[in-house]
Amino acid sequence: MSRKALLVIDMLNDFLLPGAPLEVPAARDIVPSIAHRIDRARQEGVPVIYLCDNHAPDDPEFEAWPPHAVAGTPGAEVIEELRPQPADTVVPKTRYSGFFHTDLEKVLRDLEAEELIITGILTNICVLYTSCDAFMRGYRIVVPESCVASLTAEENRFALDQMAKLMEAEIGR
Repeated sequence: MSRKALLVIDMLNDFLLPGAPLEVPAARDIVPSIAHRIDRARQEGVPVIYLCDNHAPDDPEFEAWPPHAVAGTPGAEVIEELRPQPADTVVPKTRYSGFFHTDLEKVLRDLEAEELIITGILTNICVLYTSCDAFMRGYRIVVPESCVASLTAEENRFALDQMAKLMEAEIGR
């Protein structure tokens, strides 16, 4: 049996709260499924790792997107329903991939993880790019459809298809 880790990507106030700067309404629909996955992972001893956008106030990303998830603000916090526990790991990130200039690779190496269960938002951006980088590093990828969301159903479906075809991801489990 492979060593697993559960990744929870960008389930932050600035993406989920009504009226938030980068509100993703469909993200609210996946909260119960992610909460269930987190509970199950904790019961089974599977490490839970939160990848969280965490930007400086002058982050260059704000040229393409409205300011969001600014470090130290309530918008950069994980939503209350999915709040990390002391045993969980929180990895701040500033780009789409959870591997880019973060400690994620070291965390996973220390855990001897082989399989990543990837959840969160946006399926076609941060989930996709984190999955791609994970695949390039040799991880087995599982993406439960009920635990990911995008701004549109088309973007969501495209990203899931890409992960299944190009990264050999198991979709839907």
